[in-house]
Amino acid sequence: MTILLWLGAALSLAALGAWLVLLLARGGFWRTDVRLPVSDAAAQPSEWPSLAIVVPARNESEVLPHTLPALLAQDYPGELHVYLVDDESDDATADFARTLADQVDDADRLTVIRNKPRPAGWMGKTWAMHAGVNAALGSRPEFILLTDADIRHPPNSARTLLAAARANDFDLVSQMAMLRVASRWDHLLIPAFVMFFGMIFPFRWSNDPKRGTAAAAGGCVLVRADALARAGGVASIAGAVIDDCALARRIKDHGRPHGGRTWLGLSREVRSVRRYRGLAEIWSMVARSAFAQLDHSAWRLVGTVIGLLLVFVWPPVATILGAVALASGAAIAPAALLLASGLAAWGLMTASQVPMLRWYGTPAPVGLALPFTAALYTLMTIDSARLHWSGEGGRWRGRRVGGR
Repeated sequence: MTILLWLGAALSLAALGAWLVLLLARGGFWRTDVRLPVSDAAAQPSEWPSLAIVVPARNESEVLPHTLPALLAQDYPGELHVYLVDDESDDATADFARTLADQVDDADRLTVIRNKPRPAGWMGKTWAMHAGVNAALGSRPEFILLTDADIRHPPNSARTLLAAARANDFDLVSQMAMLRVASRWDHLLIPAFVMFFGMIFPFRWSNDPKRGTAAAAGGCVLVRADALARAGGVASIAGAVIDDCALARRIKDHGRPHGGRTWLGLSREVRSVRRYRGLAEIWSMVARSAFAQLDHSAWRLVGTVIGLLLVFVWPPVATILGAVALASGAAIAPAALLLASGLAAWGLMTASQVPMLRWYGTPAPVGLALPFTAALYTLMTIDSARLHWSGEGGRWRGRRVGGR
């Protein structure tokens, strides 16, 4: 029994050490203050560049009334045109988009493209992006904004994105939209989802041109057209399941002769109107791409599962076991160490999520459930691998994604 307690204490100390390293040396992933640089009046362009907005849309008639009119009505001083690509929808998305444009009297700002069936080697979204970008390039825009159909932009979104890109010489500017949080499952899973993304791709590291980390949030990605061309266009990420980060990687590597400059941060103003209908839909969202993030490697999957269990799940288990061992009169030294180290790791874990919970208006005590949330994400990752190996792939927007 004593040996097992010492072993448990060693694992707890390892988890505690991991949390200290994460909090002190992982790019401040837990912070929520990485925001779009504000450009003062003197930094505003004297002549605003032309902008094309590309919107891949598959079965989006439910969300378009909340998002498309805002894109068409952007308060942008320069030339702006929206290219909505109907990605083989079966809910009359294309006709609905045209009707909306007519209703808000902005039909001249919209081009609707019915996309051709995707060829082998392409993901559905990247094929739609490719079609939209190709159509947009005919008007020779200086910038292209790639945005999802469920993203609602504020009236000045294009203006602020372009001003930031011009003033800071960015090749790519991306804002992570505020995801919709309404249900209990949303409050439990969505803030953790964004925090986990930040742990994998610390925003500050991604924004540092000297670091190899590169990431973007696909709901809102502004890119210079010439930087995109130098990176090989959308064709260079044709088969990418996680297309946003793949694009950021290409731009950072090839956006200019000595590497492109990318920026990623959080936004309260750019919002997703997508409604997640319970655990099953969030599970599907994660399972479609989680294993792709591991490059479909079995070894990385094993390492990730072990790491998640040790760093997130073991601390509360250790806390409970240590308390029970002390209460039962077991060896005091290992039991106390097991309890103290487990509790300390759990405390640091909880504290790390508090800024993101506040960002989403979720009560701070929800952070105590992060071990349970991490266990769910671990199961989602395992399920993602199962779907890939079985050849099924995850399903998203009515289409199979990522199967063999």
